[in-house]
Amino acid sequence: MPFYFFQWTKEIIEHLAEHGVSQDEFEAIVCSPDTRSTSRSSGLPIAFGETDDGRFLACVYELEQNTIVIPITAYEVG
Repeated sequence: MPFYFFQWTKEIIEHLAEHGVSQDEFEAIVCSPDTRSTSRSSGLPIAFGETDDGRFLACVYELEQNTIVIPITAYEVG
């Protein structure tokens, strides 16, 4: 599992909460995804994974210097 530094802001925390996603859920999926891809709409990295309560999430982020994750958005898939 890679090690990342997550750059959290109040705005992104609130944005994720609006989608029902916690910081811990976002970090867990980005660090250990079921799959990774590239977002078709933004071209940014996207990680897909299942939360402890069984929801399947897509987590979009920017990656700087291969270790700094800047969360962008997350949402439930399916």
